[in-house]
Amino acid sequence: MNTKNNFFTLLALIILGFACKKAAISTPSTPSTPSTSSAVPDVYKKIYGATSITADGTFVTIKSTGTPDHKSAYYATTNPLYEAFSGATFGGKIFVKNPNSINTLSYTFKIPINPAEASIKKPTPLGPIGVTVNGVPFFNQYAGPNQPLTGEMASFDQSWGHPAPGGMYHYHVEPLYLTQTKLNKSSLLGFLLDGFPVYGPEENGAKVSNTSLDAYHGHKHATADYPAGIYHYHITDADPYINGNGFFGTAGTVSN
Repeated sequence: MNTKNNFFTLLALIILGFACKKAAISTPSTPSTPSTSSAVPDVYKKIYGATSITADGTFVTIKSTGTPDHKSAYYATTNPLYEAFSGATFGGKIFVKNPNSINTLSYTFKIPINPAEASIKKPTPLGPIGVTVNGVPFFNQYAGPNQPLTGEMASFDQSWGHPAPGGMYHYHVEPLYLTQTKLNKSSLLGFLLDGFPVYGPEENGAKVSNTSLDAYHGHKHATADYPAGIYHYHITDADPYINGNGFFGTAGTVSN
């Protein structure tokens, strides 16, 4: 009888040990690398915040949760990335937290793999107009229909982003975590929906001003990622910040 009891005790311990090991393996300690298909050009693989990136020869499809990989006062206090914030934010405004919180969403950005200038250029919509390399959406220069950002600036967190109703975290202006910590001020920061890249507020060691950009907030020449040259946008510290009169190219789509 004792032998039988010992056998079942040993068997139970083995099963329990296997279950614990299995649970430990299924809980990653670090974020996973985005899955990419072989057809994806290398430049798009810089979007490290995507959950997947695929391409079909015509479009690149980027999926992300839209959650920033940096600290924010808009995360729940139980989140490891929560950090209280006070003091000055963008434009010297004193931070005033808005009532929204960061939510995990399911974005699908579908953008042209070979962007080209549009014959008829269309204005950017409210909501996502592109995606950053950390998977967070870019928004345009308006807080609402033809409403300037002036009233919203105070709600930008320590990385100059904030969430909209529904928890859609986004950047209207320079994403400080990318330009000051993760990358630098001349780095590729993402893409607008028309497929043209967005670079930081510096170029060749100098600050980019709005006067050096066209009506759509960009210009064309070689970059580190596009040695043959390409039209590209720049983020600046003055309105319209990311994009001017609309998309330079033909925009793809975004859903969430």
